[in-house]
Amino acid sequence: MEERYNPKQVEEKWQGFWETNKSFKAVEDAQREKYYLLEMFPYPSGRIHMGHVRNYSIGDVIARFKRMRGFNVLHPMGWDAFGMPAENAAIQNKSHPAKWTYENIDYMRGQLKRLGLSYDWDRELATCDLDYYKWEQQIFLEMYEKGLAYKKVSPVNWCPKCQTVLANEQVEDGACWRCDSEVVQKELEQWSFRITAYAQELLDDTYKLTNGWPERVLTMQRNWIGRSVGCEVEFPLEDGSSKITVFTTRQDTLYGATFMSLAPEHPMALQLATDAQRPQVEAFIDKVKKSDKLKRGAEDQEKEGVFTGAYCINPLTKVKMPIFLANFVLMEYGTGAVMAVPTHDQRDFEFAKKYDLPLKVVIVPEGETLDPATMTEAFTVEGIMVSSGSFDGMKSGDAKEAIADFLEKEGIGRKTVNFRLRDWGVSRQRYWGNPIPMINCPTCGVVPVPKDQLPVVLPMDVEFTGEGGNPLAKVTSFVNCTCPVCGGAARRETDTMDTFVQSSWYFLRYCSPKYNEGPLDKKQVEAWMPVDQYIGGIEHAVLHLLYARFFTKVLRDLGYCNVEEPFSNLLTQGMVIKDGAKMSKSKGNVVDPNALIERYGADTARLFSLFAAPPEKDLDWSDQGVDGSYRFLNRVWRLVFEALPFITGAGAVDPAKLTSEGKGLRRAVHKTIRKVTEDIDGRFHFNTAIAAVMELVNAIQAFEPKSAPGNVAVVREAVLSVIRLLAPFVPHFTEELWTAVGEKGAVEASGWPGFDAEATVDEEITVVVQVNGKLRSKLNVSPSAAEEEVKAQALADEKVQPFLEGKSVKKVIYVAGKLVNIVVA
Repeated sequence: MEERYNPKQVEEKWQGFWETNKSFKAVEDAQREKYYLLEMFPYPSGRIHMGHVRNYSIGDVIARFKRMRGFNVLHPMGWDAFGMPAENAAIQNKSHPAKWTYENIDYMRGQLKRLGLSYDWDRELATCDLDYYKWEQQIFLEMYEKGLAYKKVSPVNWCPKCQTVLANEQVEDGACWRCDSEVVQKELEQWSFRITAYAQELLDDTYKLTNGWPERVLTMQRNWIGRSVGCEVEFPLEDGSSKITVFTTRQDTLYGATFMSLAPEHPMALQLATDAQRPQVEAFIDKVKKSDKLKRGAEDQEKEGVFTGAYCINPLTKVKMPIFLANFVLMEYGTGAVMAVPTHDQRDFEFAKKYDLPLKVVIVPEGETLDPATMTEAFTVEGIMVSSGSFDGMKSGDAKEAIADFLEKEGIGRKTVNFRLRDWGVSRQRYWGNPIPMINCPTCGVVPVPKDQLPVVLPMDVEFTGEGGNPLAKVTSFVNCTCPVCGGAARRETDTMDTFVQSSWYFLRYCSPKYNEGPLDKKQVEAWMPVDQYIGGIEHAVLHLLYARFFTKVLRDLGYCNVEEPFSNLLTQGMVIKDGAKMSKSKGNVVDPNALIERYGADTARLFSLFAAPPEKDLDWSDQGVDGSYRFLNRVWRLVFEALPFITGAGAVDPAKLTSEGKGLRRAVHKTIRKVTEDIDGRFHFNTAIAAVMELVNAIQAFEPKSAPGNVAVVREAVLSVIRLLAPFVPHFTEELWTAVGEKGAVEASGWPGFDAEATVDEEITVVVQVNGKLRSKLNVSPSAAEEEVKAQALADEKVQPFLEGKSVKKVIYVAGKLVNIVVA
């Protein structure tokens, strides 16, 4: 063993050993309990950052800990490799997305290996590999056969510069999240997945995940799915030409509806505009199209609208209601039309006040009245029905059901369940993605590519100029094809799939990444799934996780697996913060992991990222913290080096031969093992686990006499325990030390240390003594001491006696193992 710790030398040695011996290769083994550990796979952007280091170090600790506990661990890695950044880089660098992507993968793979992450690299996949995306095309076709994939014209967010559709979440302040160009609304024929067919199951199953998922993530999913029970009500137009259908959960307020609000995207929006109002309506629609949909729905967003010039009739009151377009009404919710009840909905109240629209009270607090002229806000809680015909006097909660029945009886409405969730638009007008395996025939219409003609290979001979839309549409050898039905000339679909599609089933493919007879080997999927622990950022709490859950259920129904939910447990780690902001190139506060590893070594980078904060919290970057982690490793190295001469060859601990100091050290060892085990296992309190090991190192360094008869064995036990407890955190470092102390095999193969419960019991505990709640003394007592014995010792304590003189002891309160409080008068 070298006297000085040389991280570079140690890490290169053990990385080579792990790779040569395929130390982390996962093989099905029915004799051991499986554990599937997975971090969300990265986009191959070219460089890993400290967020990656933290995320993957968290996962690696769990994987290594579980292996040491005897689990059969699957811990794979791959690349979310399709997407717009590669295409943009190709335009900027006059390169090709494939070249850019695979070069980045090679570089990032090397970076991850330098961190000593225990991945089964034999299972590595990239979603742009033909062996991956060809099976995704087959899944698409089978979804099409089941009616789960379909094409329709729909309004989309369109980025003119990127020439592609954007999801709502990719529009920030009305601009494209990547290029900052102004986003516009555009009508396009789009492919969609019918995720709404699984809305109820997706919602119901969130209640099966409550023990393993953060509650806020489950709440976000439930809110996104947004199940509402209510009524659809028909409002005839004034001229009788048509009707507007409204979904409401507040049919109890129907008598108070005084105007109608439509989403600017509503198909009747322009149709309803009168000649006089058309210019204002068109201008308003154009303005709203450029705004952020997520912000439009926010409570604090300013309410804006425009009168269409048209009117509809309230089906219960027969009152004529003006029809407005309003910026806060979205087509994604209900029917895109809202019956406005300003006295009982705050947004409607603010809108009505702004545009001087009528207010009518139909629910009041019990025993009180409300005057619309003096109301300063909407009354939105339950109350008593008024001005509501035959329903007057009823509690509004009861009236909901009664009015719903009345609407059905009169044929002007029906009870229904509505979901906020909308079908998933998967079409993207870009080249670097998975081709949608469909053909457009002028005679036969939309025709699926026959399965025996798969895969539809993404062509490589594409020119990137950044102009003129999707470059794939210009590759005639790809576009021009023959219709498989009629044999006539046809054109391939040139849209490619949203990259969320690839990340919605990669975790299943990891179970059998080389399987060539279909997307999944069902037997292997059954052996490994579900993922026991999934780790990733909170920013994926809704879409990625929802789509992954949906895809798993679809693949189940297609017969590929029997998995109900893909991820049993979810950990959402915090961000890495520096100078008060998330690390990012744009903020100029990025710490380069390569430079950190070159100076301190990968184990120091890992240790700091795990010690500085609990995984679910944000980590504040600290140069001093990194340096402190490095100094600690050097302390442990010196501790082992100095102990080697007298612990080599020491046998097992014989408690009978230990000095009192030796017993104290052994107690510290076993208490530390217990704490670290509890902190890692399921709780992921890595920072407190590391802190406990640091305290044990302090105890070993302070321990005297190390070489006394009987004590040598406990020192050896303590040193070996430190090495094994640190193994999941700093694997190269501990492998080297394990070898140095003469142990055979890898430290991970030695197993996780167990603790002797009896050895963790303190021989004495400290009990605080108070008089009338004020600290007066401390007692060292046996943990098994009886309550009366401890009380008597407290009353007799010489430090306590002066505070009892001339006073009457009213009672003595004992909190076992903690304090005695003597109450005197």
